[in-house]
Amino acid sequence: MAYLPVLIYLLLISFCKCDDQLTQVNRLISPSGKLVSKSGVFALGFFSPATSNQSLFLGIWYNNIPERTYVWVANRDNPITTPSSAMLAISNSSDLVLSDSKGRTVWTTMANVTGGDGAYAVLLDSGNLVLRLSNNATIWQSFDHPTDTILSNMKILLRYKEQVGMRLVAWKGLDDPTTGDFSCSGDPSSDLQVFVWHGTKPYYRSIVLDSVWVSGKAYGSSTSFMYQTYVNTQDEFYVIYTTSDGSPYMRIMLDYTGTFRLLSWNVNSSSWAIYSQRPAAIGDCDPYGSCGPFGYCDFTSVIPRCQCPDGFEPNGSNSSSGCRRKQQLRCGEGNHFMTMPGMKLPDKFFYVQDRSFEECAAECSRNCSCTAYAYTNLTITGSPGTTASQSRCLLWVGELVDMARNNLGDNLYLRLADSPGHKKSRYVVKVVVPIIACVLMLTCIYLVWKWISKGEKRNNENQNRAMLGNFRASHEVYEQNQEFPCINFEDVVTATNNFSDSNMLGEGGFGKVYKGKLGGGKEVAVKRLSTGSTQGLEHFTNEVVLIAKLQHKNLVRLLGCCIHGDDKLLIYEYLPNKSLDHFLFDPASKFILDWPTRFKIIKGVARGLLYLHQDSRLTIIHRDLKTSNILLDADMSPKISDFGMARIFGGNQQEANTNRVVGTYGYMSPEYAMDGVFSVKSDIYSFGVILLEIVSGLKISLPQLMDFPNLLAYAWRLWKDDKTMDLVDSSIAESCSKNEVLLCIHIGLLCVQDNPNSRPLMSSVVFMLENEQAALPAPIQPVYFAHRASETKQTGENTSSSNNNMSLTVLEGR
Repeated sequence: MAYLPVLIYLLLISFCKCDDQLTQVNRLISPSGKLVSKSGVFALGFFSPATSNQSLFLGIWYNNIPERTYVWVANRDNPITTPSSAMLAISNSSDLVLSDSKGRTVWTTMANVTGGDGAYAVLLDSGNLVLRLSNNATIWQSFDHPTDTILSNMKILLRYKEQVGMRLVAWKGLDDPTTGDFSCSGDPSSDLQVFVWHGTKPYYRSIVLDSVWVSGKAYGSSTSFMYQTYVNTQDEFYVIYTTSDGSPYMRIMLDYTGTFRLLSWNVNSSSWAIYSQRPAAIGDCDPYGSCGPFGYCDFTSVIPRCQCPDGFEPNGSNSSSGCRRKQQLRCGEGNHFMTMPGMKLPDKFFYVQDRSFEECAAECSRNCSCTAYAYTNLTITGSPGTTASQSRCLLWVGELVDMARNNLGDNLYLRLADSPGHKKSRYVVKVVVPIIACVLMLTCIYLVWKWISKGEKRNNENQNRAMLGNFRASHEVYEQNQEFPCINFEDVVTATNNFSDSNMLGEGGFGKVYKGKLGGGKEVAVKRLSTGSTQGLEHFTNEVVLIAKLQHKNLVRLLGCCIHGDDKLLIYEYLPNKSLDHFLFDPASKFILDWPTRFKIIKGVARGLLYLHQDSRLTIIHRDLKTSNILLDADMSPKISDFGMARIFGGNQQEANTNRVVGTYGYMSPEYAMDGVFSVKSDIYSFGVILLEIVSGLKISLPQLMDFPNLLAYAWRLWKDDKTMDLVDSSIAESCSKNEVLLCIHIGLLCVQDNPNSRPLMSSVVFMLENEQAALPAPIQPVYFAHRASETKQTGENTSSSNNNMSLTVLEGR
């Protein structure tokens, strides 16, 4: 019995031992028990805030500096109110468990590992409390559960798969570690920015991947700094902060006022020095949206203050009310983009990938709702340890919020309306004797050149007249007194900058298409047919003969032609938007095609075909109707193009047979692809395919649905199973008119029926589209044949086709 007090004393010493490890044998008991990291940098133990001795918390703090600085708290929202004998221990299930004097669990790691005998916890010199199994496998660590502080080498997970990652939460007050009002996390909708939140409202926003923070950024002095690195893998997006060797203690914290601070320990003053903080200062315009819509916080001035961009004016005396335009934007009227350098980019953007700078600018220019765009080339750290480059095209629609100007930002391109009555400035040129002499000499040279080239021009004009005369003699579409415009070759060369590659809009099977600007500023599209191509000459003849006198708002307009030696040129009206397939099958662009726009395109194509088949003087069969041959003007109205494959029916002719099947597999009707028989019903079949593509946003080949041979099979299955609405493009499913969509799908299935006699005429199609209450017959299941060249019946020596995603002739705006 005499040795019993000694045994109890030794047992208490083992319980209160100051070490860096905690095992299942020993425990950490308040108030004096604590763990100290191996080099004495950090300590884990119990503490009470200065304002209250009745609340006990378990936390980690710097151990060897005089100012007590906490970096992590375990039970911040569940303090121990009877602090006499709190205890931290490792349970049989390998969990760290904090309990009060009554044995009630206050906090636990909830690792729940079975068979975890020999588990232990260790406090590292990095400030990380790690729970490990006997084989040293880590099953929990405090770095994965931060409170308000980021330490060196801590991996801050901003996103995991599609979910927001970690969240820093500030203290309630200066001496109150409970959960406060401010928090920090990644943007739920983008990897490109981080927010400080005040409750659920944004308080401060930082763009993390701009031209400066591409791979990292250093803070501090020349001898010590903290470096941040963003890493973006397939599943994770996180940031890691590291410090240079020999640096003093450095930490990042979100304090109770919502300020993000980078702090470094100053040995001389024995205090924490602030290297950086955001927002910059309480009361300035740095917090989120302080300057209102279209206003920006100008950090280039001595005192940061709200400013309005050029072309804007304050919207009242209060700077938080933002700015308003001096002249409102109007779709279709003149406007331009103003460059704002060094900008913190606004919030609420659309991120469009895989775009060049020119494509990004064009994407915004052709969308009247787009108010601004920005572009940056990014190089981000990948996995494992690699880098990958990608472009960043950001678009904004509506108001711009939370902008700032500094010397390290990006260029923002803001749309402004052109000033009324804007005229080109005129300059008075003072003529001196040497300039007069040069002008006279150049005039003489020009006159000599003009005299020499006059004969060549006359020969070209005669050649034009002769060939067009042959057209008039061999095609009844031309009347004897018709004068079709022949455009001078030199004018076309000047308009296209000598057929420069920078002016090229596209390339097809029979030549290239260039953008040009004729005298007077008229923009045109010039198709230059391949030199010496027999099919090219046939294509040229078809285009001139067929659409020279066709005038319809849904057909592309041929303005003139030119023959110069072997060069054969067709000049069309220029359309600023690209073809329908560019918008329909591009995930980043299809949002521009809302349902009213798609329905307008469907009706427009139907009216254009009705004109070709019935309302013009001749019956014209297009034979290559597809989404890439439907061009869109500035108002997204459709225009049918590329008549190089077209044929004329005269008199009472109903169908014809060809020795050379031309067109695009998938859009060709079965009787045409297999037997070479074509008629107006062939175009109606192609229209049905296009109609189903517009509604579904899917290509006819349907590579993403492996269970079906093509889109027709998929659409029929959904129709048969009474699941027709499942065919609708997800981007318009919530906003479209159900009656109109079902009507279009029904008409599309009628148009793609195997028997040509079962397909409706275009006059019936237009009537059905304009009259939703009209009674429609039930469609018959379409035939699904494989669209391969080897399965097409060849009735002659030559068979011509194009792939589903490639037009024989591309004529598009850019």
